[in-house]
Amino acid sequence: MVRIANILLFSAFLFVSPAVFAQPKGLPSDEALLDRVQQETFNYFWEGGEPVSGAARERIHEDGIYPHDDADIVTSGGTGFGIMATVAAIERGFITRKAGRKRLQHLAEWLKKADRFHGAWPHWMHPSGRVKPFSRYDDGGDLVETAFLVQGLIVARQYFQGGNRQDRQLATLLDQIWKEVDWQWYTRGEHVLYWHWSPEHEWRMDFAVTGYNECTIMYILAAASPTHPVDPACFHEGYMRKGDIVSNESAYGYEAVLDHNGRGAIPVGPLFWAHYSFMGLDPRGLQDSYADYWHLNRNHALIHHAYCSSNPRGYAGYSEVCWGLTASYSITGYDAHHPSNDLGVITPTAALSSFPYTPDESMLFLRHIYEDHPEYIGKYGPYDAFSVESDWHLPRYLAIDQLPIPVMIENYRSGLIWDLFMSAPEIQEGLKKLDIQTK
Repeated sequence: MVRIANILLFSAFLFVSPAVFAQPKGLPSDEALLDRVQQETFNYFWEGGEPVSGAARERIHEDGIYPHDDADIVTSGGTGFGIMATVAAIERGFITRKAGRKRLQHLAEWLKKADRFHGAWPHWMHPSGRVKPFSRYDDGGDLVETAFLVQGLIVARQYFQGGNRQDRQLATLLDQIWKEVDWQWYTRGEHVLYWHWSPEHEWRMDFAVTGYNECTIMYILAAASPTHPVDPACFHEGYMRKGDIVSNESAYGYEAVLDHNGRGAIPVGPLFWAHYSFMGLDPRGLQDSYADYWHLNRNHALIHHAYCSSNPRGYAGYSEVCWGLTASYSITGYDAHHPSNDLGVITPTAALSSFPYTPDESMLFLRHIYEDHPEYIGKYGPYDAFSVESDWHLPRYLAIDQLPIPVMIENYRSGLIWDLFMSAPEIQEGLKKLDIQTK
């Protein structure tokens, strides 16, 4: 009966591990559960994507309530994550290679025609490809979101470039559009990269990206560009602040490694900092004079786990199996949760996208939410955030939270996305220019 029950429960998946049959009655194997969460979260992009563009919707609300009627607004960074998730989905057998290629071809052709500002895409776009202002002065190029998108373009280029004629045509288009990003423009002639530029407001946002955060990948790509590269001093003087970024702080016995921009008594930021730049960029063996990036990211996740397990604020629900703080929806709106800004809100992507760093702790969370809290699970996997303390959750998703999950889980399971991105010769050349060693 156990065998029959498990077969029925997971008949939707192409692979069912023999380990399923060794589980207690009613409980799936780890592999089957990983398949399930990867497929459900990938479907945010595959089934829930905006059909005109093929891009990732900024948000999907199962309750149908959207701010400012922007249910079809798409996001450039989330789309990059969706591209990487599509490659993982092909390899997992969730979709065919042909179907994945056709979707990405359609998307790439749309991206080529969409609004761009010195090669950079805006944060948000309408299905027509026209910019949707993210804020009053943010109506032009967003270099950070563009970097997240380009990370996906390079992964897909590497994946398809050795295939049939249609595959190679797609790879050629992906190669073309990422090389059109003018990273040099966004330096303003200085040794730093600026986040935004608008044709109407120009540099009004005036956001120079310095200090450790989610933007590491932007500096790697800017150095790696064969068409518009920036001087390595942008990374060393701008982002790394000539070494001032190195931290001697620690928490719960784990070194912070880098200064998380003064985040407080527990010196780490939200966990998406360990995810967004490292979906393609492989932190294993990645090190320079500032950090061992694997050590940095693993400790970041372990500090979050230790913090939620010790639960110094006494929030209901926090435990060794229920942990992880990052930017997400919150009780009073969007917020960047981390140990020094803890509102009692757990965001599933925090633990689930940390699978490569904390496989045991992340698996405990995955089982906890799927087995103990089915009310937090919807069509596209775990809802964006919840609070046991406040008896709060909404049936809503965000692209930048949902889509890192299938990618980072794939990196944990096979290293596929890391291997593809790191196989790009431009990336290896860029890392060499920045004096960053790889494994």
